[in-house]
Amino acid sequence: MIKVIPFFILLFFCFGSSAQETGKDSVVNVGKKIITLSEVVLDNKLNVPTFINRIKHDSTFYKAFRNLHVLGFSAINDIRMLDKKGKTEAASFSKTRQVKTGACRKTEILEELASGDFYDADSSYNYYTAQMYASLFFTNGTICGEDNIVTGSSFSTSGKSGIEKHKEQLKILFFNPGKKISGLPFMSNKTAIYDDDMADVYDMSIDMDDYLNTSCYIFTQKVKPGKEGQAVVDEMTTWFNDKTYEVVARNYSLSYSAGVYDFKVLMEVQMSKFGDYLVPTLIRYNGNWKAIFKKRERGVFTATLFDFNKGN
Repeated sequence: MIKVIPFFILLFFCFGSSAQETGKDSVVNVGKKIITLSEVVLDNKLNVPTFINRIKHDSTFYKAFRNLHVLGFSAINDIRMLDKKGKTEAASFSKTRQVKTGACRKTEILEELASGDFYDADSSYNYYTAQMYASLFFTNGTICGEDNIVTGSSFSTSGKSGIEKHKEQLKILFFNPGKKISGLPFMSNKTAIYDDDMADVYDMSIDMDDYLNTSCYIFTQKVKPGKEGQAVVDEMTTWFNDKTYEVVARNYSLSYSAGVYDFKVLMEVQMSKFGDYLVPTLIRYNGNWKAIFKKRERGVFTATLFDFNKGN
């Protein structure tokens, strides 16, 4: 017994500071971040620091949307603008097809039913939400010479102002949640959710389960009680393929308020594979926006993408 006790004491000092069991789960430290691991993750012997570094620098989510620039596909688009009581005041339901010919792509509207003041008199979008949707999923005429390369590609608010600047900030939040965003007064650092400076704002956990018939690591971040208002990403859950680490799905909620500019957005995104291409197939959005010189908008949309092809 004299020899055994020191051995266990030694194990405690070697491993106790980096991993502490809580019931069947374990709490580990990665930098200043405290992360709860489920029992199944422990059994799978996940290298947590490497995993966190992977997701911090993940490009597969953005890449999936970039792939829409080099593929043909069909889409069902359901966009609704709501009044303050939650009733529909304008809407558009359409079926579209992106035709890919050589190095060019264009959107064909197969059918559309619009109501309310969804469009202005000159047939332009009357809502910021609709403009954002169109910029993500429709082309304005024919676009040529695009690629799906993400290395070295980044969003920037430099040289942009007003609505165009807000659009760029929104794209950064959508495609690179966790990246520091310039131009958000008092909040630029609050979007860097993986940095140690934000560690005390979030509860983090890693679990494993099947999602969309794929075995996944499930990484969840949620703002701690009492820390509301200290972050832009309030909660985010991402399902990563446990073999390729590609994003299989992501649910997240974002909020921000700066007086003349505020938003609260809920997003759900599901992915699938078309050959070697990871592509978004279902996107749900529920957002409440107020930008300077624009009336408050409450919009919901669902985009269903299918029939992917490489074109002619």
